[in-house]
Order: sequence, then C-alpha cells, then structure tokens
Amino acid sequence: MSVQITIKHAVKRYGNTTIIPDLSLHIEQGEFFTLLGASGCGKTTLLRMIAGFNTIEGGEFYFNDKLINDIPRDKRNIGMVFQNYAIFPHMTTAQNVGFGLDQRKIKDPEKSRRVNEILDTVQIAALKDRKPRNMSGGQQQRIALARAIVIQPDVLLMDEPLSNLDAKLRIEMRSAIREIQKKFGITTVYVTHDQNEALAISDRIAIMNHGEIMQVATPWDIYRHPANLYCATFIGESNLLKGVVASDNSVLVTHGHIPFHIDRLRRGLRQGLEVTLCVRPDEFIIGASGLNATIVERTFLGSSFEYIMALPHGETIKVDAKSTDTVHEVGDVVQVGFVTELTNVFDATDGTSLMVDN
Repeated sequence: MSVQITIKHAVKRYGNTTIIPDLSLHIEQGEFFTLLGASGCGKTTLLRMIAGFNTIEGGEFYFNDKLINDIPRDKRNIGMVFQNYAIFPHMTTAQNVGFGLDQRKIKDPEKSRRVNEILDTVQIAALKDRKPRNMSGGQQQRIALARAIVIQPDVLLMDEPLSNLDAKLRIEMRSAIREIQKKFGITTVYVTHDQNEALAISDRIAIMNHGEIMQVATPWDIYRHPANLYCATFIGESNLLKGVVASDNSVLVTHGHIPFHIDRLRRGLRQGLEVTLCVRPDEFIIGASGLNATIVERTFLGSSFEYIMALPHGETIKVDAKSTDTVHEVGDVVQVGFVTELTNVFDATDGTSLMVDN
C-alpha cells in the first residue's frame, strides 16, 4: 500500500556543517517524485533521511499521518534501489529477488509466486537461475528493482539507479522503471542529477540547491515556467539576454536596444528595472525581426542545425533550427527574433521570476 510522504522543517547537520537548513515537502500517494540537483545539493542526504540511513537533527517526517523519525529503517517498509545495485554475486537472480521475502519470513508457495510474478514484470524470468556476474548492467538493475518491489513496500526510494549504465540502456531502463512504478502505484522518490532523466520519468520534480528546494512542479512547468533564474539555467539550455523594463508589457533588450512585447510580464514593474531574459535555443526564430547576429559555428544534428551566433557586443547565443528550414552558412549575418510567449524574464539582481504565471 502506497503512502503520502510529508516532511516538515527538516534539518540535517554533519558536525558544524548544515546540509539541509529547513526543508518542507509533500509527496502524493502513488506519485513518481524526483529530487533533482547538482552533486552536493542535499538530494541523496534527504533520501537517506526518509530511508532511515541518516539521523534527523530537526523536523518531522510522516508516512500518511504516522511520524517515522524514530522508527528503525527495517520497520519503515521501504524498497531501496542503489546506484551500485547492491545485489549478492553468489546468489542466483531468484535468490536475490527473494532475499527480502526471506527476511520477512514469507515461505513457499507464496514466496515463489511473488518472485516469479515480479521476474515476469521486469522481464528477466529467463535469467531466474543465473548469477549476476554473467549479466549486463541493465539486467542487474532489473534484479535490484525486482528485489525492491517484491516486498510490496509503501515507498520505493531510488538513488541514481541508472548512472552506471550506457546512454542507450539508461533510456531503456528509465522507461521500464516508469512503467513498473505505474503498474504497482508505489510512491516513489527518485534521486538524479540528470535533468533529461528527471523530465522524462517524473510526475513532479523538486529542484534542490544547497539543501533548499528552489521549485516543485511538473516537468512541463519547470521547463516552461521556472520559478527563478537558477531553475531556468539548471533545466535545459538557456540563452541569457540583458534588458530593462520599458513598459508594463515590454522589455528593451540591451543588445541593439530592441523592444520585445511580452504579455506574461508582471504589471506595475518599475521602468528601467534591469532584467535577464531566458530564451531556449529552440525558441529563437531566424529571419524574424529582432537582433542582428553573425553565425560563427554550425553543427548538423540530423533533424536540426545548432548555430552559435555572435551578437554585436561579442556575446554569443545558441540557436536550434529545423534542418528543413533555410540552411545558413558560417559568416552569414541574420536577424533573430524569439517566441515571446515562451520567454521568461527574471530580476537581474536576485533572479526571481517576473512572470504572472509564477
């Protein structure tokens, strides 16, 4: 049975160093929730606090209405999948998967039924009697996933589970994890530093930085409506343009002193306020009226071209264009506009969003 997870004012310290100063969070029952951030941001520390591997210096952790702070980790009914798989090399696949059931004193025929069922679900039934040393990384990760789920946990915790796999296997396994999680409806907390992985697999994402949560939202909202400049630059690629507020719905881009009408800009902002515009590479339009730019580099990516362009004062922007569009050469001078409906504007001083959606 899945549970809601509620964290209130969590604090984590190691000696005199505070890793998490004051963190609150709510995760819905059955949700696939991802903690995303750079190395050292506190995401794994928080996961280990939920699991019971780390002490809690402050705050309250709840599964539904049950306070779990002082409940031993082996009593929390948690399934855990680690970065290094943590499977037993001397055991067969079936023995590895059944290990948690042995710990819970579940005997045959129930044990065999549940092991066989989960092996079918993760598509490694044919490897039932094989030992891990004879398997690929993807197959070993499926064993780890099966072992975590077969005990029917209330919560599934996953710490960078795909980081040891090659690019193709990562994509294959993240799809498998998502499909299996939805089938069982287990509340899942997933830790990763890979933004593409987070966008592809999550119901919601929390972006963390220095032990604090910068934004919690769906993948779409985090990508299109970042809460601050940190989130805008952490998720996806961003071009940052300097500008100033010219009117209630217009920003004057410093490069060329060109005004752009932005409907979602918050009303009542002080004219002359210095701002930063965030424009994704695929939001630019080559040939539209706007900024003068010189193409300094072109890369063919199959379905698209990636252009590096220099603006008049030396700044560069990255622009993605479909390969079916007009092809431009290095040295060409073009005009570049952008889809203002998708543009996000931030206060240049503190990075807060100035959009009405946020």
